[in-house]
Amino acid sequence: MVRGYGLTFRYCHATETEAFLLHKMAYVLQCTTIASLGGLLFGYDWVVISGAKPFYEPYFGLTDPGQAWASGFAVSSALVGCLLGALISGTVSHRWGRSNSLILAALIFFSSSLWTAVSSEYWGFVSSRVLGGVAIGIASGISPLYIAEISPSKYRGSLVAIYQLAIVIGILLAQIVNLCIYQLAPVPHEYSAAAIRETWTGQTGWRWMFAAETVPAAILFGLGFLLPKSPRWLFLKKRKREAESVLNRLFGEAGNSTLEEISNVFEQQSSVNRGDHQHRRSLLWLGIFLAVFQQWCGINVIFNYADEIFRAANFALGELMFSIVLTGTVNLVFTILAMRWVDRIGRRTLMVGGAMGLFVSFFVLGVLFFNQQAGVVFLLLLLTSISIYAATLAPITWVLLSELFPIEHRSRMLGWSVSALWIACFLLTITFKPMSVAMGIANTFWLYSAICLIGSTVMFFALPETKGKSLEMLQTRIEP
Repeated sequence: MVRGYGLTFRYCHATETEAFLLHKMAYVLQCTTIASLGGLLFGYDWVVISGAKPFYEPYFGLTDPGQAWASGFAVSSALVGCLLGALISGTVSHRWGRSNSLILAALIFFSSSLWTAVSSEYWGFVSSRVLGGVAIGIASGISPLYIAEISPSKYRGSLVAIYQLAIVIGILLAQIVNLCIYQLAPVPHEYSAAAIRETWTGQTGWRWMFAAETVPAAILFGLGFLLPKSPRWLFLKKRKREAESVLNRLFGEAGNSTLEEISNVFEQQSSVNRGDHQHRRSLLWLGIFLAVFQQWCGINVIFNYADEIFRAANFALGELMFSIVLTGTVNLVFTILAMRWVDRIGRRTLMVGGAMGLFVSFFVLGVLFFNQQAGVVFLLLLLTSISIYAATLAPITWVLLSELFPIEHRSRMLGWSVSALWIACFLLTITFKPMSVAMGIANTFWLYSAICLIGSTVMFFALPETKGKSLEMLQTRIEP
């Protein structure tokens, strides 16, 4: 028996055909792993700022209350780039192909991390973060799309969920790197902002937190040239023979039936004048809703503002850095569980159940903040919220976004949905600090709880189940 990424393949008493299929699945896993490095870079670049924030803020003079919006923009500036990257990802991947676009994203990740590490003034720092966001936006629009288009339908949910696993590994990697660099020169809890600025961590250490990202970026850039073209993109570009060759490399003889399904879909589209535009718009709005809700359920403020949330709960700086790593570990464990569940339980059940779970946990977190209760109970409830999100909304949203849309418009519709995701993420991130100051952190978490209740209701009535269906089968169901 072979186990990997939550997938299980049996080889005991395997026939020659079964052994051949196992070999093909190993190749699919290899391609999926390489493409998922875009998710790892996404996760690292997105969260590294949380651990660096207590040190770059004193360096750039952002610790005064009057600098709240400047501080918020420093955290959320990458999200401006994410929006730009997501907006161009559909056009870039449609013209140049999915694998070439991932290579481009790796090059941008490498450049932006170096620029951030050497920034000496606020606007240079912000600009470098915007550039890194462009790379995140491109990778977030292309990695799950590429994985979905090279995956067999039986395992597509688990394979696309590897992208979310890579994001989580990137998050945890950033948290561990941040902690290790902090431990080189720990800063006493009683230090003022001016004193923190004069320490090694306040001057240099936080720069290495960003510079470490160049390593996985270089790996993706090199390995990206080994990826085959997406067979569905090749067919879209009328390169049928190349598409057939890639499908045979991926699936063996089963690739012939997949190629036939793709051909039938294109013929059907032609006969019905590209299908029902109204229904396609409905799918796009559903994709946009899922993308926005994944952000406005509120969990991501825990990662982006982890230092302030734990400080609000009276955690010391050393406890804070350790607790951040603990959240990343829980995130990783429950993402792995999601990969095992997505093709068994189904997408819709996990999404609705996850939203209801967050509704309850955020409501109770608000009560704890309101009563100024911290300690172990607070940490356990926070970890519970992260585990619910990691097992449901975080990975399953990416799976659904890679499945819902018709092949001819898939890259662009996914790009628009991901653009909406980054707009929502930007608004969530930049408004959290002013909202928590104006409303109180308890009311802020109660607001997120109400949003989760609304989201679960909408998904219960509007979300279809896509488990076990090929991309072409899904498309024939939405194209009359």
